[in-house]
Amino acid sequence: MNKYILALLLFSQLLFAQGDKHSIFTKILNDYVVNGFVKYKDMNDDKRLDEYLNYLKQINPDNITDNNDKLAFWMNVYNAFTLKLIVDNYPVESINDLHTGGLIIGQILGKTVWHKEWININGKTLSLNNIEHDIIRKEFIEPRIHFALVCAALSCPPLRNEAYEGYKLEQQLENQATVFINNSTNNIFELKNKTAKLSKIFDWYESDFGDNDEAVLKYVLKYLPKETAKDINDYITQWDIEYLTYNWDLNESK
Repeated sequence: MNKYILALLLFSQLLFAQGDKHSIFTKILNDYVVNGFVKYKDMNDDKRLDEYLNYLKQINPDNITDNNDKLAFWMNVYNAFTLKLIVDNYPVESINDLHTGGLIIGQILGKTVWHKEWININGKTLSLNNIEHDIIRKEFIEPRIHFALVCAALSCPPLRNEAYEGYKLEQQLENQATVFINNSTNNIFELKNKTAKLSKIFDWYESDFGDNDEAVLKYVLKYLPKETAKDINDYITQWDIEYLTYNWDLNESK
C-alpha cells in the first residue's frame, strides 16, 4: 500500500477514535447533567468516566495542532477531572470541604484541591490550578472559559451537557457566555439604580475582561438584552458594579 495512503488511513482512524472517545464524555454529561446540575450519586457507579479520563491521560496535547481543538481538550480535562474529584469524595456538601483547613486556610497554605497535583496528562502531573491558570488562561487568552470551566459550585457556570469540541467551540463558548451572564442568580442588572450586581468571577478575573469596571461592563453588555445593553452603553460612567456573594454549595441535581 502506498505510504501516503497508509498514513492518511491511520490519521483518519485516529480522528475517528478521538471523536468516539469524546462522545463518551458527551453521553456521560447527557445522562447525569440536568439544567447544569449534576446527578453525582448516580454517576458514582458509572465506569465510563474513568474510561474517558484514561483516554485523556494518554493524549499528548502538543500534537493537537488546531488551537480550538487544543482549548477544547484542556477544558474537557478540567471539567472531567473536577467531576471525578466530587464523585470520589461523594457525598460532600461543597468542594470547599475537601480543602485542607477549608477554603481560606487552604488558599493561604496552598493546600486546596485546586493546588493538589494529581492529574496525569501524557506523563506530566498537573493540578487543576495548573490547567486553568498556567495553561488555559496563559496560552489561549480567552475570557469566555470562565463561563465554561466548572468548579462544582452553585455559583459556577452551569455544566454543559456535552463535551467541548474544537469544530463548534465558538458556538459553545458564546452560548455559555449568554446563559451565564443572563442568569439572574449570578448577575443582576438594575436599570433604575444603574447598578450591575455581578458574579465574583468578574472580580477575581477582572484582568481577563478588561482593566477596570468600565471595561468589564463593556464586555458583559455584548450578551445582554438590547434595552439593558443600550442603557449601559449610553450611560456607562453612571453605572456601578457590586459583586454578589459566591455560593459554594455543591451543584448537585436533587
